[in-house]
Amino acid sequence: MSMTEEAKTSEPQAGSVISVVGPGDGETIVLGTTRMRVLEDGSHTGHRLAIAESVLAPYTQGPPQHRHAQHDEGFYVLSGTVRFTVGNDDYDATAGTLVMVPPGTPHTFANLSDQPAVMLSTFTPDLYVQYFRDLQEALDGGRPLTRQATTDAMSRYATEPATDLA
Repeated sequence: MSMTEEAKTSEPQAGSVISVVGPGDGETIVLGTTRMRVLEDGSHTGHRLAIAESVLAPYTQGPPQHRHAQHDEGFYVLSGTVRFTVGNDDYDATAGTLVMVPPGTPHTFANLSDQPAVMLSTFTPDLYVQYFRDLQEALDGGRPLTRQATTDAMSRYATEPATDLA
């Protein structure tokens, strides 16, 4: 059995292969001033968990506030300061801070500082990684990421804008 075939099975096996993603490895997705590196897309976790590292350039505005219906999203700030907006409340998360967003909770984030911010994000289950791939594909195809295009992409992954907070 090849490593790829083995990685796709969700049941533990004797001699299962672990996943190791080195510093220069992983899938890179660039969305405007944000560079994401997918470290685990769910293919090694039975789709229970995905993990990505995101670098937000200075003064990066995040997505419109939105809610996920089917997955938890975690953000661990590795460096810099990330402003999380949850409903009408703002939280400035510095390095070493973990923000966990359960399904149904409106949220967004931004880097309002003049320094880059880096965070590690988790998606449980892995549903939302494909959303970022879809946005990258739209950009690569010359389509602008309008609010409507972003909303359409979100809707494919059980996510909707928090229009009551727009």
